[in-house]
Amino acid sequence: MRVLVTGLNGFTGHYVADALKEGGHDVVGLGDADLTDVAAIDAAVAAAKPEAVIHLAGIAFVHSPNVARFYEVNQVGTFGLLDAVARHSPNATVVVASSANIYGAQQSASLAETTAPNPLNHYALSKYAMELGTRFWADRLNIVIVRPFNYTGRGQDKLFLVPKIVDHFMRREARIELGNIDVARDFSDVRDVAAVYRAMIENVPAERVINISTGVGHTVRQILAAASAMTGHAIEAVVNPEFVRPNEIGFLVGDNRRLRASMPDWQPIAFEETLRWMLTAN
Repeated sequence: MRVLVTGLNGFTGHYVADALKEGGHDVVGLGDADLTDVAAIDAAVAAAKPEAVIHLAGIAFVHSPNVARFYEVNQVGTFGLLDAVARHSPNATVVVASSANIYGAQQSASLAETTAPNPLNHYALSKYAMELGTRFWADRLNIVIVRPFNYTGRGQDKLFLVPKIVDHFMRREARIELGNIDVARDFSDVRDVAAVYRAMIENVPAERVINISTGVGHTVRQILAAASAMTGHAIEAVVNPEFVRPNEIGFLVGDNRRLRASMPDWQPIAFEETLRWMLTAN
């Protein structure tokens, strides 16, 4: 299958490309096309003529100060891509990467796809707006929306939590400045996430909105303790008030029953193994 992957050169894109190639698929990217450049996207899609699309490109750093860019890229840019695919590759399967951030703060301890969204920042709102807008192409494309919870792995930018912690331990720093260390997150391994994306195009699920999660939460405090045990190195965690977000979500863990129903043999890599893999990178 010829698969167009947006964001191919990004952190997730590299792993998705590897997973697709292992499955015998032909992988093509958008090159240097800007997602907000409608003409460039149209030309790239027309040239690629994909049978399936995995849409990863977007502004991913939640706390980026450029608010407008979230909507320009994540929302409007996605609409332009879908329009081009609908015209040049009608009936293609398109997997659209949304985010578990759209759930925001909830009373439930485990968030299912039926949980009413409550976005608390512009990143989350732009992703939810993107999701809502995909309905306008649902008559011409097989659209699957995936909502990944946090995930990590080798090669992720140190702006993100786990790579930042790993970097400090690998350099054997004495201290690290963090925000709230008692928030809990559901961390998947990027290799598992890539495998899910591949599965979504090979066997389109009956449910068209799917969480990607392990169903297990880890606090920042627990991650620090695990890294310390693995490396034999202790780091002083200092809470920097500037890193504590006013709309911080205390507990964000996903219900993955839909994912397991569509991938019965799926067994996520334990977070401890992911952390060990990252800590042993050369």
